[in-house]
Amino acid sequence: MHVDYRRLVDGLNITADMAADPEQGLPAVSQLVDTLAVATQAAGATFTAYDANGGRVVAATGAMEWALGQPIAPEHVVPEIPRVWSGRVEVLPASLAEPLLSRGLLRMLGARVGPAAEPIGAMHVYYAQRWGEISQDLVGAVILVANCMNRLYHERKDLVLDRSPVEDDRDLFLAAAGHELRTPVTVIKGYAGTLADRWEALDDHERRGAAQVLTQRADELARLVDRLLAAAGGRSAQQWLTRSVPFDLLEALHHAVADLPVSPRESVKLELPPTLPPAYGDPAALSMIVAELVGNALRHAEPPVDFDAGSDERSVFFRVGDRGPGIDPRHAERAFERFWQGNRAVENGGVGLGLYLVRRIIERQNGWVSLRPRDGGGTVAEVRLPRADVPHRSMAAGEA
Repeated sequence: MHVDYRRLVDGLNITADMAADPEQGLPAVSQLVDTLAVATQAAGATFTAYDANGGRVVAATGAMEWALGQPIAPEHVVPEIPRVWSGRVEVLPASLAEPLLSRGLLRMLGARVGPAAEPIGAMHVYYAQRWGEISQDLVGAVILVANCMNRLYHERKDLVLDRSPVEDDRDLFLAAAGHELRTPVTVIKGYAGTLADRWEALDDHERRGAAQVLTQRADELARLVDRLLAAAGGRSAQQWLTRSVPFDLLEALHHAVADLPVSPRESVKLELPPTLPPAYGDPAALSMIVAELVGNALRHAEPPVDFDAGSDERSVFFRVGDRGPGIDPRHAERAFERFWQGNRAVENGGVGLGLYLVRRIIERQNGWVSLRPRDGGGTVAEVRLPRADVPHRSMAAGEA
C-alpha cells in the first residue's frame, strides 16, 4: 500500500501547531489519526487510550467514526503489546470482529503507543483489502505516527484519560446532587406559583392534580436531601455514586421520560421494545441522565428526538438521537470534559457540566456512555449498563 509522504508531513506539521495551543489537546489527537488514515490510504483509523480498566476509542476517522467512545474490555488488551502487528479482522474476538466485517473492513494494522511495559494505547488502520505482505513503508508510517502520539501524550499531561476522579468523591457528589436538585425545585416553584396566581380560575380536579405533583416532587426533594445529609454525616460519597441494584430499565426509562418538562417530553419520539432484560445500576439516576441527554439533543437540533433501547448478550442500552448538524468527531470525547464548551454549547446556553456528570455517574455504575456521529446526519448518545441476569463485570471497559 502506497504512503503519501507529503500528506504525512503536512499532517504532522498541523498537529505540532495544534499541540502548542492549550485548547487543542484532543483535537490534536484526532488530527494525528486523520493524518495516519489519509497518508496510508486507509478506510479508517483509530486511537485507543489504555488504562487499568481496558481502554476507550478516543479518536476515529473514516469508516471507523462509529467507534468513537467505544470501550475496550481488559481481556482484549494484550498484556505484552508488540511494537507493530497486522492481520485479518476475522481472527479478532467476535464482539470486535463483527462490527468491522459488517462495514467491509477486512484487514488491520496496529502499532503500540508508549513502552511495552506501560503502553499508553494503540493506533490502528483498517482496510477493505486482504493483502499478503505488508510494505515496510506502511509499517514505518504507522510507527512514526504512533511515536508522535506517544510524544504528544507526554508533553500534554492533560490528555491522559484516567478514569480515577480528578477531584474527590465528595466534590463529584455535591455537583451531581446540585444538578439533580434543580428539577424538583423548578417544578415545585412552577406549580406553587400557578396555584397562588390562578387558584380561583382552577377547578377542583386541576387543584388536586397540582397538589399531587407538588407532593411527588417534595418527596423526591426530601430523598435527595436525605442522601446529601447522609454523605455529609460520614457515609461515603463514593457509596452513593456507585449504588447499583438490579432494576427494570424499561420501566425506569418510561418514568424518566414522563418526568421531563412538557416541551422536551413532547419532543421525544419514543420507540422502546415491549421487554428488556433487567439492568444493573441506579434507577434513581436515570431521570437526570435522560433529562441531560434529551436537553443536549434539543440544544443542538430541532425536534423530534429519537429515543430507543435494546440489549445484547452482556448489556442493556438506550440511545438518544437527533438529526442536527452532528458532532465534530474531534469533539466527541471533549464533550465529556468538565466545563468544556464547544461553540454550539456557548450559543445554546450550555455550562459544560451535564455530560461530564452523566459519564462519571454511569461509569461509577460499571456502565459507559458515548457520543458519535449518526448515520444519515446528527448525533447519537448511547448509554449501556450491565445486564443483571448475566455474570456482572465492568462495562466501563466493555466490548467495542
